Amino acid sequence: MDLLPVPLAALIPAGILAYIIAGVIYRLYFHPLSKFPGPKLAAITHLYEFYFNLVKGGMFIWEIERMHQQYGPIVRITPHELHIKDPQFYDEIYAPSSRKREKYVGFVAHFGTPQSMVTTINHDHHRLRRGLLNSYFSKRSVMRLEPLIQENIDKLSKRFGAAGKSGAIIRLDAAFTALTMDIITHYSYGKSYNYLDEDDFKLSWKEAVLEASANGAMLRHFPFVLTISKSMPPWLLKKLDPQAAVLLEIQHMVRKQSLESLESFEKAENKGSQATAFDALCDPSLPPEERSIDRLQDEGQILLAAGSETTAKTLTTIAFYLLSNKALLSKLREELKKVMPTPLSTASWTELEHLPYLGAVINEGLRLSYGVTTRLPRVAPTEALRYKDWVIPPGTPVSESSYFVHMDPSIFPDPGSFDPERWIRAAEKGERLDRFIVSFTKGSRQCLGINLAYAELFLTVAGIFRRFDMELHETTVDDVRLVRDRFFGASRDGSMGVRASISGTVDS
Repeated sequence: MDLLPVPLAALIPAGILAYIIAGVIYRLYFHPLSKFPGPKLAAITHLYEFYFNLVKGGMFIWEIERMHQQYGPIVRITPHELHIKDPQFYDEIYAPSSRKREKYVGFVAHFGTPQSMVTTINHDHHRLRRGLLNSYFSKRSVMRLEPLIQENIDKLSKRFGAAGKSGAIIRLDAAFTALTMDIITHYSYGKSYNYLDEDDFKLSWKEAVLEASANGAMLRHFPFVLTISKSMPPWLLKKLDPQAAVLLEIQHMVRKQSLESLESFEKAENKGSQATAFDALCDPSLPPEERSIDRLQDEGQILLAAGSETTAKTLTTIAFYLLSNKALLSKLREELKKVMPTPLSTASWTELEHLPYLGAVINEGLRLSYGVTTRLPRVAPTEALRYKDWVIPPGTPVSESSYFVHMDPSIFPDPGSFDPERWIRAAEKGERLDRFIVSFTKGSRQCLGINLAYAELFLTVAGIFRRFDMELHETTVDDVRLVRDRFFGASRDGSMGVRASISGTVDS
């Protein structure tokens, strides 16, 4: 084989170098975001984020915080993306459907579900997909299925009662994930996965979801990794990554149930009968591409992961702080007695919503569990957003982070403390602190399951803490405090979760 002439061989690396230099110059001086403040290295390359998120492991959130401390409330955090730290501007970024907001194409690979609603980039396409499910997650629909939620809470209560008799230690975070998982699977498919029946509450599912969420940062940089893992034989994947194998098992279950839902709707007698959320996605009147098996699998995977882990994390946070401060727990129980006179009493979601202290406890739990800790960029495709003296060009990905909103001391003094009374004091002054709870984000892309989450929170906190006395077991605040951003937020390395013993049932 003839070698390239020496001059031509030398031109190749020179050309590559020139291309890189030209790209650096463009991003620093001619890019539409070149005038915005921020580290020059972050403006030049995505490797800046790569280092903090993948090399250091979920630490980019703290680097963003440092950037804001140095450069101010608006910062260029990647070559194409801005981040704002100002709770008052949040509603401009996460705006209602009357103002178009799209997903950032460079971010959707994070989820590994290219055909799901949550990764749908286009505003109008997203509205179509969300419209199919809106009625199933409306407050009216959730109230209609309230007995299903209560039935699962009763099932969890039996497990707690048995643990009290045997002296077993309960991993509350796993137990609450099993609870929310059994509810969302029944809600979505009409068939529960029955994780509450598993001895360890199917801890492997929780761990698999958390690992997959943490790996999302890698998928943003290397989206081909997902394709490779999906093409692997199950036995090889299980050997290389047991938790990924568990997730693959769940994906197969979701695919199987999606096929069953699709096939049932192919039968004429089932057409028009939409008892579950997935029935709506299988409606034959939809375009074929909207009811493909791959799309149904992606949608199902997101529904199960998002519908279980976020609410479970909030329940776990609430449990930790109530068990750490028995004065708060006593005050909550006294209020609950108004609608639940005995420990075995039940109350409806509507009744519980009218209890101010319970609502305050839940709001504090939402505030200190943050929802999703990773920034979720939005793009205004045709609108130039204005922040103070800055004009943000149309098409620019912009984000805020729930952690910075929830921990803003100008809104929530002493933000690191679990203080339900702050909500009572604010209500007495006519202040609406709830507008700064962004666990579900806001606007046209707000979490679809917000009503289901609130129902689960009110009914579970009331049902469990009215009935059981518990003691934390080898658990500290370090097991709930945010240390790393792994999409849902992670506590210290090596944490065994929030564990407790059931010391008895409440006497009255």
